[in-house]
Formats: sequence, structure tokens, C-alpha cells
Amino acid sequence: MAILFKKYSLYKYLKNKGIDYTKLISKRVLPDDAIFVIVNNTFFILEIKFQEVSGSTDEKLQTCDFKIKQYRKLLSQLNVEVKYIYILNDWFKKPEYKDVLDYIISIDGCYYYFNYLPLQKIGLPVPS
Repeated sequence: MAILFKKYSLYKYLKNKGIDYTKLISKRVLPDDAIFVIVNNTFFILEIKFQEVSGSTDEKLQTCDFKIKQYRKLLSQLNVEVKYIYILNDWFKKPEYKDVLDYIISIDGCYYYFNYLPLQKIGLPVPS
């Protein structure tokens, strides 16, 4: 159904597929996790951001447009869809994050969820 990749294991997978990332992107991008859902031929790039105080994560949420473009270039030879998903904690429900959350969903293929990834949203069955 799916293959889960942690950080560098995505690059091992690409190497096994005969893909040299250095010919596609100038610098490695590392996901917290990536899930290739075979049934819908889609790579879901997951970034998990849990905050308890203000910090650099605020700015990282503003990079989804660049990141999804990099992952699309990186995975282009596999002929797959690419989606970029933030998993956020309740810290990001504060009113001051409204603009950045609106920005995330304005980018084609970028999404966010709070506290967990709803499996049905990525085409996986929900355990009973």
C-alpha cells in the first residue's frame, strides 16, 4: 500500500531507482517523513512542526512553495504526484498564524493538519 521514508532513506530509494539527485536539485532537501502511497502514485512529504515558544519554525512555514517545487523536481523521474503536508500542534491555532496557514493552503499541493495525519486524506485505510 505505501512505503515510509525517514530523512536520508528517501535518497537511498532514489539511488536504487538510478536517480542522481545532484543532477536535479542543487542542495538536498530532507523531509521529516515521506510516504509513497502506491495506490494513488503520490509522494506525501511530511514536515512535523510542534512548537511551545516562538521561533524559527514560524519562518519555515513560509517555505512550502519552494519546497514542493524542489521535491517535484527531485521526484520528477518517478512520474509521481507530490504533496507537501505540515503536521502542526495546537500552538499554530493562534490568531497570529492565520495568514501563514492561509498561505499554505493557497499553494497547489500544500496542506496542513493539526496533531496527526488523517490517513484517509492520503488514500490509506483507517485502522479499525
